Amino acid sequence: MDNNMESLLEVFLFETNGLLTHLDEILLRCEQASDFDSDSIDEIFRIMHTIKGSSAMMQFDSMATVTHKMEDLFYYVREHGISSEYNEPLTDLMFKSSDFLKTEVEKIENNEPLITDIGSLEEEINSFLKKISGKVPEDPGAAVQAQPAAPAEQPAAEPVAASIPEAPVPAPAVPPVQAWQPAADGEEYLYPVRVFFEEETEMVHLRAMLLVHAIAETGVPVRSVPEHLDSDSTAADVIGREGLLVLFRTKEEMESSLKSIENFVYTKNYTVLSPLTQQKEQAKNIQEEKTAASSEPAANNGNGNHLAVKQNLINVNLSKLDNLMDLVGEIVITESMVTSSHSVQADDSGVDNSYTKASRQLRKLTDELQEIVMSIRMVPISGVFQKMRRIVRDMSKNLDKDAELVLVGEDTEVDKSIVDNINDPIMHVVRNSMDHGLEDKQTRIANGKPAKGTITLTAQNTGGEILISIEDDGQGINREAVLAKAKRQGMLKKSEKEYSNREVYNFLLMPGFSTNEVVTEYSGRGVGMDVVKKNVEKVGGDVTISSEPGKGTKVLFKIPLTLAIVNGMKVSVGDTMFIVPTNNIKQLVKVTSDQVLYDTSGNEIITMRNQYYPLIRLHSVFGLEPRAKTLEDSIVVQVESHEKVYCILADDLLGEQQVVVKGLPAYLNQFNIKDTGISGGAVLGDGSISLILDVVNLYNNN
Repeated sequence: MDNNMESLLEVFLFETNGLLTHLDEILLRCEQASDFDSDSIDEIFRIMHTIKGSSAMMQFDSMATVTHKMEDLFYYVREHGISSEYNEPLTDLMFKSSDFLKTEVEKIENNEPLITDIGSLEEEINSFLKKISGKVPEDPGAAVQAQPAAPAEQPAAEPVAASIPEAPVPAPAVPPVQAWQPAADGEEYLYPVRVFFEEETEMVHLRAMLLVHAIAETGVPVRSVPEHLDSDSTAADVIGREGLLVLFRTKEEMESSLKSIENFVYTKNYTVLSPLTQQKEQAKNIQEEKTAASSEPAANNGNGNHLAVKQNLINVNLSKLDNLMDLVGEIVITESMVTSSHSVQADDSGVDNSYTKASRQLRKLTDELQEIVMSIRMVPISGVFQKMRRIVRDMSKNLDKDAELVLVGEDTEVDKSIVDNINDPIMHVVRNSMDHGLEDKQTRIANGKPAKGTITLTAQNTGGEILISIEDDGQGINREAVLAKAKRQGMLKKSEKEYSNREVYNFLLMPGFSTNEVVTEYSGRGVGMDVVKKNVEKVGGDVTISSEPGKGTKVLFKIPLTLAIVNGMKVSVGDTMFIVPTNNIKQLVKVTSDQVLYDTSGNEIITMRNQYYPLIRLHSVFGLEPRAKTLEDSIVVQVESHEKVYCILADDLLGEQQVVVKGLPAYLNQFNIKDTGISGGAVLGDGSISLILDVVNLYNNN
């Protein structure tokens, strides 16, 4: 696949995923209101029409066919209305169709073959349409094309060629002034053709890009206005309003390409404009008038504010942001090297020299650049939260449970890479809340609860972390059932009475642990909360479960804002340096030998303020020779992991530093190095390398 097609595919997937998410939101709203209002019907019709056109353009025939059938259905509903008795089956049918489209999109993303046998879904849509109408109406696309085009504000220019096949839609006589900006090859493209496509959609710029690409493949040099069709966020709006301006170098090249334009499958009509050399002066005058008018209040233009908003938003490929983040990371490292160099320190007189001042300014600018790049990567968590509404809706119907999903803190922003990784864990916990947590209606009423259960999904920013909680008002966790299952699996290391509730609930996070004895569509397969734990830990977070019998269960995710940069404390063991993430540190202390005790297994325990904490010596874990020979000469770092507090012993404390996280080389995976308690590496200011400790795995595996 060439680069142009890859760009088209990326845009198609992005736009289609967004439209399908929006479709689900509309359907859920209509289902809750038990009515399809006119605005919702129009919006659903538009979404189907858009996906149909873009799918056909990308030659995804199954998607194009299904959306065409759905478009037919909603064309009838829009024109004739629908009886209230059909609202529920229509909603179910639309959700079924939406799920099919999502499956197809997922297959495209994974480069898997698409479904070809869609006869049953087609027949189901056709049958429903026949049921509500008595007959299948005519193709709405034909009806749309039969409508006369709306006149433009300015008269069309006189065509250069006399052999134009059909009367064009009126178009502005003068192309945008930006059309005359010098091309990269130094050529002037002075022969314009203005092209209009079938109908305005969000993805009309994809059609435009394909047309320009098709002309270029014939060997004819061509430019377009708008020019950057794949990256310009305003391109679709401009093309829908003014058409696509296709520019050629010579009259001969233009005329040789008219057939390609005419035969392009999505071309509605086109206009050959006069050569731009005859219009430059006129355009200059018009532009001056526009500039003067722009100084008037925005209220004079009804679209002024709307357009301004759109022009301030762009879609950026995540890989580009990743590359930018990597570059910023290298700048941070280089800045640290420069500012820590002796040549830029204060002179013997104690007066800052010019190098010191310059390094301070460099650090300030680097911090600002880093903050801006980080903010670019932040996206609202609302996209993940909204998907849960559909899950709650489907499970409510399948399990015959009445449930409501309450969303709090949807606008909380998280790093894009983290958002992508926490979608599945949140979904799994929500499904657990529906399946295991909430009781059926009769049981809830018998227990004095409202018939409708509530699941509350909350997100909040606490500075360096994001807290995400999934809480239900169901029956809670049966402590005895969990302990019984743990006992059968030989997981108990002490008497049942000695286990705290938190320790009992942590059994649920163990691999293969499930209290559900019956395999259902949603649970009982032994693959559960351990996967949730693993995925959350993958992004540097942890999971905590709390519950109260009869009142409900709460699952809490603690997740860092970003994985790219870590605030950490540098500690040394022999000649090796480690970074301990600041978010995990509770305190730094000095201890004496008489504070060390041993448990029944011979493991060291430190006593502090009548509390007991396990001790892990880093030199023992990693086979290093320590410089500090006694406990009194060492430093103890008290850290917290999964609500478990323990102590790390190191030789010395070297200070706090913000570091750029570098992933471990792939070949190290064969040694399971992450399980030893190492999450990555960092290059320090002096060029040395430090390992970043993973306090979760460090404790679990030692």
